[in-house]
Amino acid sequence: MANPVVMTAVCKCAFGAAPAVLSVTSQQTVCMCGLLAATILDGAPTSNVPTFGMCSNPANPAVAAATAAAMGTPTAAPCVPVTVSWVPGCPTVMVCGRPLLNNTSKLMCAYGGVIQISATPTKTINVP
Repeated sequence: MANPVVMTAVCKCAFGAAPAVLSVTSQQTVCMCGLLAATILDGAPTSNVPTFGMCSNPANPAVAAATAAAMGTPTAAPCVPVTVSWVPGCPTVMVCGRPLLNNTSKLMCAYGGVIQISATPTKTINVP
């Protein structure tokens, strides 16, 4: 079963050198356990998409240029994600009119990387 994603969740890109922390910028009113709930738009081009350190995907023009400059030796370049939105999200749960982001969703980078949620903040909720 998929779990909701909240601010400070850790993301990882298949071609990135380091994980990154997700920041929620799509809405500022709905919280879950004291943390802002993420929506599928927290990864849209206008949002604050985290960097994953260095990118190693040869489809990235910066990596291709660095590799060419190194006479064909594969060379990483700074990661600058180019994304649209997370898919599929949770279409049955809306947060401020947008689908909730869950931990099984994926965010595709235009350069071929696949970004996934690798860890979400853990909270214990006591139900009487």
